[in-house]
Amino acid sequence: MEILGIDVGGRGIKGAVVETTTGELVEPRMRLRTPQPATPEAVAAMIGELVAHFEWSGTVGVGFPAVVRDHVVRTAANIDESWIGVDVVQLFEDHATCNFVVANDADAAGLAEMQFGAGRGHTGVALVLTVGTGIGSALFVDGRLVPNTEFGHLEIRGYEAEAIASGAVRQRKQLSWPKWAKRMNRVLATYESLVSPDLIVFGGGISKKAERFMPLLETEAPIVPAAMRNLAGIVGAALLAAEHEAHDSDGSLKRLSVWTA
Repeated sequence: MEILGIDVGGRGIKGAVVETTTGELVEPRMRLRTPQPATPEAVAAMIGELVAHFEWSGTVGVGFPAVVRDHVVRTAANIDESWIGVDVVQLFEDHATCNFVVANDADAAGLAEMQFGAGRGHTGVALVLTVGTGIGSALFVDGRLVPNTEFGHLEIRGYEAEAIASGAVRQRKQLSWPKWAKRMNRVLATYESLVSPDLIVFGGGISKKAERFMPLLETEAPIVPAAMRNLAGIVGAALLAAEHEAHDSDGSLKRLSVWTA
């Protein structure tokens, strides 16, 4: 099934048509710079621009940087606060004549990694992290998604995790890889104490330089670099939309994961 997947990030909004049975892009992705401020109307206009670019009329999956529950945005950590309370599905559908499925962006990226990437075939508890502007998290138990974990906002010694060790923090403070890894190890130790993962998949924008820091990370669980890289959010958003399309007549899902919008 071909689905248009869109990944809304703090710096860019990326989209591509995905063949969801293989995770491959049907044509090259398109990237737009995230508007500043990233208000609902400004972002929705760019979503409409991406839909128009691909001349798309089917279902669209969107990974969005917030908790999304029952179509409504519940948090606004890395987007404009005016998003809180917005029916994001209705807003996007007002800007493009398509049906939309919208879910947390890290959940979408995690699903792609579990289905086509570093977590493929894994059973037990898997934690997928996306480290970039913030720290996103996706938690899976025997392949089933526990949605909207948002572990990047856990408080650790008085600070949010992503204020300690996000990729943006490393750049802003000009931290060396060893100094940043020390911070990240503090975050990882907290995550392990909470969910005892059997596998940690480390992704996000910073994973492009995995060889620089992965040897410095210390965890009890095996920790591996993400395989999908920058395509994870797009592919995962398309997978979530495909699952929505695959609903049985009684409303049950045909796959193990959970869609949240």
